[in-house]
Amino acid sequence: MLTAFARAFKTPDLRKKLLFTLAIIVVYRIGTHIPIPGVDYSAVQVCIDQASTNTGLFGLVNMFSGGALLQITIFALGIMPYITASIILQLLTVVIPRLEALKKEGQAGTAKITQYTRYLTVALAILQGTGLVATARSGALFQGCQVSSQIVPDQSIFTTITMVITMTAGTAVVMWLGELITDRGIGNGMSILMFISIAATFPSALWAIKQQGSLADGWIEFGTVIAVGLVMVGLVVFVEQAQRRIPVQYAKRMIGRRSYGGTSTYIPLKVNQAGVIPVIFASSLLYIPALIVQFSNNQESGWATWVTKNLADTGAPVHVALYFFLIVFFAFFYVAISFNPEEVADNMKKYGGFIPGIRAGRPTAEYLSYVLNRITWPGSLYLGLIALVPTMALAGFGANQNFPFGGTSILIIVGVGLETVKQIESQLQQRNYEGFLR
Repeated sequence: MLTAFARAFKTPDLRKKLLFTLAIIVVYRIGTHIPIPGVDYSAVQVCIDQASTNTGLFGLVNMFSGGALLQITIFALGIMPYITASIILQLLTVVIPRLEALKKEGQAGTAKITQYTRYLTVALAILQGTGLVATARSGALFQGCQVSSQIVPDQSIFTTITMVITMTAGTAVVMWLGELITDRGIGNGMSILMFISIAATFPSALWAIKQQGSLADGWIEFGTVIAVGLVMVGLVVFVEQAQRRIPVQYAKRMIGRRSYGGTSTYIPLKVNQAGVIPVIFASSLLYIPALIVQFSNNQESGWATWVTKNLADTGAPVHVALYFFLIVFFAFFYVAISFNPEEVADNMKKYGGFIPGIRAGRPTAEYLSYVLNRITWPGSLYLGLIALVPTMALAGFGANQNFPFGGTSILIIVGVGLETVKQIESQLQQRNYEGFLR
């Protein structure tokens, strides 16, 4: 990986792309530290220091924003509205025929879906920004903090609207920065911003583990976490790269005097076909009951106490079991809607392709569905185990819920890192291709 980056910096046009990407990253990180108008920044810092070991219900969104959410900055919402909008549009593509037709139209249809994603991102940013401002005004953003009600001193309607508009504009700027990296940088802009947001929280999380440790002034726990992290990265890389290759043979066709086809290829089915989406779905779904309790007027009732004890507590057996089950369920659900075996079988049949030993058409679709279900089981169990690493770290090291080497963070860090390296290597290969004749 380091060799690829070194070679990239030696190539003039790739060096410009890398430096442009780094400049955008610097702008993005600066924006995550600029507070929005109407917020008492000193009160926010006091509450963050008191709540450093427990980010509550907003831990996931705070991680995706690089810690900007709890500081209530102009990039507080980060890339999360765009991620949510993209997932919603991807799910609606299966349900709405119009979106499915646009997806099949090629580049023009993809551009239209991207435009819809931008509109939905702004709408979700307004909704989430309003919820964040309301939570900050009520003092529920930092429970247990004595000055939490003083975070927004001026609670007039004009100040509230200004705060929501500022955060919505910040989300639009983040989306624009991601598209700039995609167009003029090394590509994969949104994922790189997500990578930077999560990686920015690693140093503070690791140092918190060291400070909370008791063996050799915390260095034993710190070194153990680093060692576990390296093992986790190796495991994630191994599984993310694992795939089941379905061989495909294309029959030879004669059109005029020319021969077409007759080639052999394969369909790569990844073990973790769903990526990190099931973990995000499961986390969001489990946050809903606790969020309802937090904003309810009667938090001492029986159902509210049960939800707080069993669902809001990440170490509770009910929460752990339900979290694991939801991840497995959403893994199968997302794979079912994102990969259509019948469509793949029809396309193969249309172009004269077939799987050796399997008849074209419906038998091919049934075979692909069978193989996909078989490899989704280990992929879903792997996601569930990786997602439970923060819970085990909480019990073993006293770390907080955002344990750096586990759950959503490690999956995104490794996935985006592998994809970025592949893109840089492919661009290097295009610029340094050595043919048969030298």
